[in-house]
Amino acid sequence: LHTDLDKGDSSVKYTLSGDGAGSIFTIDQTTGDIHALRSLDREEKPYYTLRAQAVDIDTNIPLEPESEFVIKVQDINDNEPKFLEGPYTASVPEMSPVGKILCRVLRSPFFAGENFSPFEKKTKTSSA
Repeated sequence: LHTDLDKGDSSVKYTLSGDGAGSIFTIDQTTGDIHALRSLDREEKPYYTLRAQAVDIDTNIPLEPESEFVIKVQDINDNEPKFLEGPYTASVPEMSPVGKILCRVLRSPFFAGENFSPFEKKTKTSSA
C-alpha cells in the first residue's frame, strides 16, 4: 500500500485491520509494505479480508479512503493422500451398466468440502 501523499518525510502512517491483522499479517507503518507473519494453510482458512489506510501520523486523520483487499490462499498438496487397506482389486461382471461402481477406496487424510471426492472406479462406455 502506498499513497501519493507520502513524500517520504515520515508524516504518513499506514494502518492495517481485518482478518488476522497484527497476528497473521503486519504492515510496515512507514512504508506500507504488508507481510505474512507465518505460513498460511488453505484448509485452515481459504481467504482473508484486510483493510489498509494511510493516515496523518500526527492527527490520525485518513489521507485517502480505506483500501480493502482479499488474500486468497492457494492450495498445495501438503496432505498427501495415503490409501488404506491396499492393494485393491475389482472385477467387472459381464453386461455391467455404464457407471456401475466397481470399487470404493478410502484414503487418509479424509477431507470434506469442495476439494474432496471419493476415489471410485467406474465402468466406462466401450468404444467398440
